Amino acid sequence: MELYDVINRRRDTRREFTGEPLAAEVLERLLSAAHCAPSVGMSQPWDFVLVRSPDALSAFADHVAVERDAFAATLSGERAETFSLIKVEGIRESRLGIVVGYDPTRGGPRVLGRHAIADAGLYSVVCAIQNLWLAATAEGLGVGWVSFYREEFLRDLVGMPEHVRPVAWLCVGAVSELPEVPDLERYGWRHRSPLASVVHDEKYGVSASVPTA
Repeated sequence: MELYDVINRRRDTRREFTGEPLAAEVLERLLSAAHCAPSVGMSQPWDFVLVRSPDALSAFADHVAVERDAFAATLSGERAETFSLIKVEGIRESRLGIVVGYDPTRGGPRVLGRHAIADAGLYSVVCAIQNLWLAATAEGLGVGWVSFYREEFLRDLVGMPEHVRPVAWLCVGAVSELPEVPDLERYGWRHRSPLASVVHDEKYGVSASVPTA
C-alpha cells in the first residue's frame, strides 16, 4: 500500500483476529520497523516483550475484564448501553501480545534533548508503537492497543523491572478484515472530528483555512 493508504487503513482491531500464527520473518519486520523509530538523543528507550503463553494471555485477559467492568460501572443510560456493545480487547484471539516498555535510563543520565521535556523519551516509545502499527497494516495484519489495565499488574506479569514502565499491550495478528469504520464510530461512542476543528493559525483559538478534498 501507499503510505497514505496505510495511514487511513490503520484500525484498532478487536474481534477480527483469526488466531493464525505470524511467520517469524513477518514478526521480525514489524519489530524492526518499531526499532527504526525516531528517539530523543538516539536513546531508543523501548523494549518489546513477546507474550504467547496461553496462561499469560488468559491472566491478562481476566485482569482486563475486571477493569472493563470497573469502567462500565461508572456509566449509565445511553453511554452504558453503547459501551456494552464494544469489545475492548482481542488478547486470546490474537494469540500474541507485544508489551512495549519505556526505560528512562536508556541512553544514560543526560539524554540529549530530554533535559527540558522529561516525557520526550515516552514520546519516542509511542513513535515506535506507531511504526509497528503502520507496518502491520501494510502487511495486512491487525493491531489492538489494550488500555484497560493497571501498570503494576502488567509489569509483574511480564517481569519488567521497577524502573521500566509498561506503555502498551498490543494484540498483534492475522485478521479476517480491517474494518472500514472504527468500532467506536460504528457503535456511536465517538466520531472523528473535522481537521479544521483542531488546526489553529499562529495562536490557539484562531481558525485556520484548511483545504478539503
